[in-house]
Amino acid sequence: MSASSDEHRPRSTGDLTWERVETGPPFDQDLEIAVIEGNAIHRVVFPCRRAFGGWIKAKSGEHVAVQPTHWRIWPDGGGRLSQ
Repeated sequence: MSASSDEHRPRSTGDLTWERVETGPPFDQDLEIAVIEGNAIHRVVFPCRRAFGGWIKAKSGEHVAVQPTHWRIWPDGGGRLSQ
């Protein structure tokens, strides 16, 4: 997992609240994912998408080997896939 502090990711203009993975993240949006342990937040530094069986990089579709505990919409608005 690639983790980073806030200076390496775009600033959010929306809600900063982390959601637990158990809440069922959407499949069709760019998401910010993280493992939160105690007071430590380990973020993935690129937008990800939920996929059947795991997580992928939003831009390349490459598998991401991480089991996040939390998610939120990627700060730039998380473009939805067109239908």
